[in-house]
Amino acid sequence: MRYFFTIAYKGTNYHGWQKQPNAIGVQQKVEEVFSRILNREIEIVGSGRTDSGVHATAQVFHCDVSETINPKQLLYKANKMLPHDVALKHVQHVKNDAHSRFDATLRAYQYHIVTEKNPFAINQAYIFTKELDIVKMNLASEKLTIYQDFECFSKVKTDVYTFNCDIFEAFWKQEQDTLVFHIKANRFLRGMVRAIVGTLLDVGQNRLDIEDFEQIIRKRNRKLAGRAVPANGLYLTEVKYPEEIYL
Repeated sequence: MRYFFTIAYKGTNYHGWQKQPNAIGVQQKVEEVFSRILNREIEIVGSGRTDSGVHATAQVFHCDVSETINPKQLLYKANKMLPHDVALKHVQHVKNDAHSRFDATLRAYQYHIVTEKNPFAINQAYIFTKELDIVKMNLASEKLTIYQDFECFSKVKTDVYTFNCDIFEAFWKQEQDTLVFHIKANRFLRGMVRAIVGTLLDVGQNRLDIEDFEQIIRKRNRKLAGRAVPANGLYLTEVKYPEEIYL
């Protein structure tokens, strides 16, 4: 039977979600724990990759198990055995052909910027103290929803069949000394959110105007966009699926 699991992790100590031959990913830690609990080799499939240092409050993965799972018991045992910076949050029975990556209809990220020096934000937010025009940044963010090709914000060496993404919303919100960028789309390219944020910071510092921002998108050239901001401010916060996959 197939189950979807929701997991949260602090990405500081990991080389992203994906299992790798020469580095530790979160996926590897989960597979090791599940294999011990279920007494056989377990492989899991995530909804997508996250880069080294990126966090998640709601990553989703699926795995198949032959035995009937007691969800509460599995969550309890796994959380006892997983590292302190990884936590299983939820498990749900799904149809046997449901796929955590290919069936996802929406993914959401947040990027956290702390606007004052804050020792508690280290590794969990980007500390950026320069003055920003948030109104202008939000006006530029709205433009993301009217375009589809975002090659300009993708890592250059990436193997994808298309650079098209449907962005449903993108906006900034000030929360005390933290500035949070919210973005939702059907899919994201590698490095896309961090490049968007870096470019919007240029807009906020008046290095670019809104028309410049749109021109960058239209020209589809990564060299014209801003730098990728650090990974430690990025959080995967939601992955959504059609209701009919759940049992």
